[in-house]
Amino acid sequence: MSPVENNPALIPPGSVGGTSATPPAGPASSRARTQAPATSFADTLKEASGARALRFSKHALERLQRRGIELDPQTMHRLDEGVARAAGKGSRDSLVLVDGTAFVVSVRNNTVITAVGTEHLKDSVFTNIDSAVIA
Repeated sequence: MSPVENNPALIPPGSVGGTSATPPAGPASSRARTQAPATSFADTLKEASGARALRFSKHALERLQRRGIELDPQTMHRLDEGVARAAGKGSRDSLVLVDGTAFVVSVRNNTVITAVGTEHLKDSVFTNIDSAVIA
């Protein structure tokens, strides 16, 4: 009887002569250990359905604080709905008005860029927006 020959196409890369039982210790094996943690199904579903949480830029947070603009859950809900309506129409950057407060929102990034209260709206000019939503 003759010895069985190994098929070179079936030998994993990095094995020497097809006799190595341990996986190679190269970049591929270290890459497998440092992969990012998997996201949960719920997070994936939220992102796929477009239900991402609205974020605020550092600039917007400073404006809210400096101008004394309060964001209660009802206002946040209306702002979220306004952003969703703008996204549904294909907007990229939108002005969303909620009870006299103007929010400039990057719809694509789901991020509030700035906020202007009622007392500062009189002489304001909003540029680089492609839509306005009254929520």
